[in-house]
Amino acid sequence: MSSVDKDSQETIKLFRTGEHRCSYLPDQQARTLFLDPDLDFDQGLYEQLMHLGFRRSGQHLYRPDCQACGACLPSRVRVDAFDWKRRFRRILKLNADLNVQRLPCEIRDEHYQLYERYLGGRHSDGDMYPPKQDSYQDFLLSRPDLGFILEFRLQNQLMAVAFTDQLQTGLSATYTFFDPEHHKRSLGTFAILSQLLLCQQLKLPFLYLGYWVPGSRQMQYKADFRPLDILVNRQWRTLNDPLIDTLSLSDPL
Repeated sequence: MSSVDKDSQETIKLFRTGEHRCSYLPDQQARTLFLDPDLDFDQGLYEQLMHLGFRRSGQHLYRPDCQACGACLPSRVRVDAFDWKRRFRRILKLNADLNVQRLPCEIRDEHYQLYERYLGGRHSDGDMYPPKQDSYQDFLLSRPDLGFILEFRLQNQLMAVAFTDQLQTGLSATYTFFDPEHHKRSLGTFAILSQLLLCQQLKLPFLYLGYWVPGSRQMQYKADFRPLDILVNRQWRTLNDPLIDTLSLSDPL
């Protein structure tokens, strides 16, 4: 257990897990730092800790705290300078027939059924499989005050769902799932592009994408969204910043 200063009058507790198998890199052991689960954090503290490398999962704020590895790098896209390259424009055109609606964070059976199909079709070897409704609610619906849902439909057919948090400096892409039968539409990418467009509408400078992990195939896609800032030694730096080359990404944050 350790602590950090929330402000000059209050100290918050952090708890560290033991070592466990890394979800992103083979043959690596991971360790995680959690905000005190008894602390009812608000949006302000959430955002402060995000700039220290934390991420939200359900009611928990956490960050990797591995002893010998610092490969999990918080990432965010700079909205005003985003490169709408040809592939992204093609995906927008391909999905122009979809209706995108913003909804409150509430349980919907149709969403959960799509989540089940998504995990079964795309991540049946992952830690979240087999899906369970109570785990789904804990993960995505336990803090409805912090976010909202983007729902993507083709007429009456539900195609994708993107859970999104709203902060003062941007949106945070929490989790997206989609119909695995429509993989040719690149619905995961389309969801990120839709969140970037929403950032533009709301005049928010950043879209936070969670951890970019060099060497992890499942996280490599985040590097396609440029300019991408990554948090290294508590400073946001652009991914192609030459200074990054002088830093050791193997060191813990």
